[in-house]
Amino acid sequence: MKKIYSTLLGLLVVIGFAQANPGDTTWVQANNVKLDYYNDFDTAVTFPDGSVTYRKVLMIFTLGKYACPAGSQYCSQWDYDVHNYVMTPTGDTMELSRLITPFANNGWSRFPSTWQQPYVFDVTDFVSILKNNATSRIHYSGYSGGFTANIKFAFIEGVPERNVTGISKLYDGGYDYGNAADNINNHFPALNQTAPAGTQSAVAKFIITGHGSDTINQCCEFDSHEYDLLINNNSIATKTLWRDNCGINDVYPQGGTWIYDRANWCPGASVVPIYHNLPGITAGSNYDIKLKFEDYTNYSSTKGWGNYKVSGAVIYYGGVNKTLDVSMEDIISPTSYPDHYRKNPSDNKPVIKIRNSGQNAINSIQFSYGVEGQPAQQYTWNGTLASLTDTTISLPEVTAITNLSQNNASGNYKFNVKVLAVNGQADADATNDSLHSNFIVAPLWPGRMIAYMRSGNITADGNLSNGTAANWQGSWEITDMNNNVIASRSNAKTNSTYNDTVTITTSGFYKITVRSTLCMGLHWWPYDSPNSGITPGALIVKQLNGTNIPMKGYQYAGSNLKDFGEHDDFGCEYSQYFYAVPSPVGVNELDNSYSLTVYPNPASDVIHIDVHGINAAADIQLVNVVGQVVYAAHTKNQSVSIPAKDLANGIYSLIYSVGNSRKIEKVVIAK
Repeated sequence: MKKIYSTLLGLLVVIGFAQANPGDTTWVQANNVKLDYYNDFDTAVTFPDGSVTYRKVLMIFTLGKYACPAGSQYCSQWDYDVHNYVMTPTGDTMELSRLITPFANNGWSRFPSTWQQPYVFDVTDFVSILKNNATSRIHYSGYSGGFTANIKFAFIEGVPERNVTGISKLYDGGYDYGNAADNINNHFPALNQTAPAGTQSAVAKFIITGHGSDTINQCCEFDSHEYDLLINNNSIATKTLWRDNCGINDVYPQGGTWIYDRANWCPGASVVPIYHNLPGITAGSNYDIKLKFEDYTNYSSTKGWGNYKVSGAVIYYGGVNKTLDVSMEDIISPTSYPDHYRKNPSDNKPVIKIRNSGQNAINSIQFSYGVEGQPAQQYTWNGTLASLTDTTISLPEVTAITNLSQNNASGNYKFNVKVLAVNGQADADATNDSLHSNFIVAPLWPGRMIAYMRSGNITADGNLSNGTAANWQGSWEITDMNNNVIASRSNAKTNSTYNDTVTITTSGFYKITVRSTLCMGLHWWPYDSPNSGITPGALIVKQLNGTNIPMKGYQYAGSNLKDFGEHDDFGCEYSQYFYAVPSPVGVNELDNSYSLTVYPNPASDVIHIDVHGINAAADIQLVNVVGQVVYAAHTKNQSVSIPAKDLANGIYSLIYSVGNSRKIEKVVIAK
């Protein structure tokens, strides 16, 4: 066990979590292994000794890839369940978290050989067994290798939201579902429990996923079922085991059947625990608790059964420790954290997630926020947030982000947000008041563009077109930040081509959204089967001169259907934010009618500009990475020199504007 402050702080910035002061966090390395085949991967770990209290304990599981040996039969990155346990010398074994590996096959743009994905789990409730000598176990269910796993724990000192007075393990195992000779409910007997001293409330926590498939209903991976949680033989909750949003998974595009909804999991995603509040449980309460799956029988034993993998525990809590406390939980935008891949880069209105970690209701919060290196802005949120509940807040526009997108800035920036006051007074716990994230900005697009759409032959109801003009399954729209539709194509017919000219009349942020009724994108890999009879579609956004406009995580098609490969494979929906400035009809904002030479690049003392093919007055601006104009001129000279010796090293945007046309060049200052 050791404290690695700089490494921890860097990781917590990447994943977007609040942090304590550097000296208050202990970083513990656990497993660092290759997941090469079905097995338990155990690593001896020395956790803190329990003499210090922790506000939060995070488990960071970083999934990666390794190169499969040539000719390897059992090495391919497919969807497998990964269970993470802690095992103590006294026999306590508890599943802390679970995730499902993605279809991360080679050849997909999202999964280069260096690919890594962090999965962050809050394991604060298990701090009583995360101490001294223990074993961290990864149970990998794959009958094929190709993944790496690295687990680290961050112990952040401070006062927790509530003290855990006890943990009682309930169930842990995988069981056939539908086997009349061995009913799954036989494995979930009623268990007698007594709440420990100091208990004021309790929750039951379950991690449950369905796997395998019978040939009747494809149970359990692709079949929805439910269970009841019984207290003293009375149902207090019913839960359907299904996840219906795999087609908007942030880990995309993948190979395989990643878009299909499943029994409480999606390929490439962490498994979200299920929590049930246990009513009336306080210190000394004695009760029976039982899990009961709905009745289901597959009588054909020759066709096999699927199964559910279940772990569960009861967690007992004392009272809420702090009277008035806001906890900064997450930055949803702007951020480069992979869990919010679909939502970023975004516009200039940050979205954050907060939690009321205190006893009292919250009705106002004062925030300070902005881009690092620029003046901070302030905003007071007013509303009602009850104790131990979360909410998301959209903050007002950040001027610095607007300036960066206006100038088509590239590179990474840092966003900071901090709580200044709660209900008009100081927050009780300052250690969870701050968050920061790394981010890139939305790009600058021309004010006039062409949306080229070629539709395929899959109709909106999932059938193949028989040659008639049926409604296609794809559509697109461009909206402003008030959700007003600026342009759209929602009535496309199969086997058709559309060229729609889009005109932006007001400067600002916009969003293009592409939708697939069938959640198969516009082109999914099964379309490529020679026997499928499927013709994929395509959407390409172009400048007026025909140049393609790049979109993050969106691969344009080739000119020949056979050249398509991976593209437009976004599942249910794809969004791209951009900033646009109006252009008059007939004028291309990014003009190619004249040329601009900028040298030397990198520059140290002076930047020279030579213009060819135009003789008109121009506005010249040199803008730094945070959107500040450090040089400006209006001139008809064909050769211009910009002093650079007093400029700081870094990347600058040189903007050359003639009327409503402009050119933008990146210039590096290096001395």
